[in-house]
Amino acid sequence: MYDYLKGQLTKITATYIVVETGGIGYMINVANPYSFSNQMNQSVQIFLHHVVREDAQLFYGFHNEDEKDVFLKLISVSGIGPTTALAIVAVNDNEGLVTAIENSDIKYLTKFPKIGKKTAQQMVLDLAGKFVDLPQTGGIAVKSAPSSANQALDEAMEALLALGYKASELKKIRAFFEGTSETAENYIKQALKMLMK
Repeated sequence: MYDYLKGQLTKITATYIVVETGGIGYMINVANPYSFSNQMNQSVQIFLHHVVREDAQLFYGFHNEDEKDVFLKLISVSGIGPTTALAIVAVNDNEGLVTAIENSDIKYLTKFPKIGKKTAQQMVLDLAGKFVDLPQTGGIAVKSAPSSANQALDEAMEALLALGYKASELKKIRAFFEGTSETAENYIKQALKMLMK
């Protein structure tokens, strides 16, 4: 099992990043790839979870061990796979997540993509009391390198689609942000806050 990977960040896409070490580029699925933008072509340390399936070997990466811990607890719940867990981690609202679980707030939990009432109830059953000593916010807040507004918005929408949000939901979000100038990371953060309301 792998704990972390150190290497040079060589590529960022809407769903994954590539970290090169020892001449090998590792494709790592992450919650918000654009949160790594300011580390492009720099040395990074990514905490890993390795999933071996019959048809693939996949890496899921995190800024820190707390983010990884939230992810591991989420995938322990029946009905939550790695993609759904990443979508929850991407919201970066540990306080809201923990409060919803502890207070059996099914309505809040079903706002996450691919989380229905039954899975939300299972989350409450399986995870109540398990988030001890968790920081109030998830990943590390980092500033992204500036890019053109339209491109950044396109990248953000693509990343949100990859996390499982519906195109119909994102249409309103895109319209709201048209004409603004933000980084893809900031668009994603703001959109996730809007989607969780």
